[in-house]
Amino acid sequence: MTYVDECGNLEGIDNRQCAGEAIVSRIQLALNVDDLDASIDFYSRLFDTAPAKVRPGYANFAVTEPPLKLVLIETRGQGGTLNHLGVEVADTEVVDAEQTRLAEAGFASIDERDTTCCYARQDKFWVENAPNGERWEVYAVLADSPTFSADGTGCCGTDQAVMDLPEPTVPA
Repeated sequence: MTYVDECGNLEGIDNRQCAGEAIVSRIQLALNVDDLDASIDFYSRLFDTAPAKVRPGYANFAVTEPPLKLVLIETRGQGGTLNHLGVEVADTEVVDAEQTRLAEAGFASIDERDTTCCYARQDKFWVENAPNGERWEVYAVLADSPTFSADGTGCCGTDQAVMDLPEPTVPA
């Protein structure tokens, strides 16, 4: 979902995540990785962009083309597997509108408002009962967070162990 005004300008600008780059609705792909440093190096070169955020056991990329929020979660022994999928939207108003639209289409959801997950304070919901068990979230980032999760138990199906990993190195 990309929002374009009548003049062809992208709407939904949010500079909290990407220094100077516009944020529009985009698909999120969260991958489990065995080695965060190696994965950061690989995806930095693959998408020709540096990570937008790097924390212990965690990195994310705000890829402009194709529009993608790539999240890497160091989960040793599960590298190469899908953690979850998502749609990042501009604000809580869009989260609410999507939740209403999906409820009208018969989808159940689990609400998480003003929650801390993946080093960000978010308003979001999880779509329930995907046919293959995949996990989808629709979310808006409200602010950056110094912690992986609010209560220290993890989030997005990831446990506390991520928070105990060393700070990764970012390629120059």
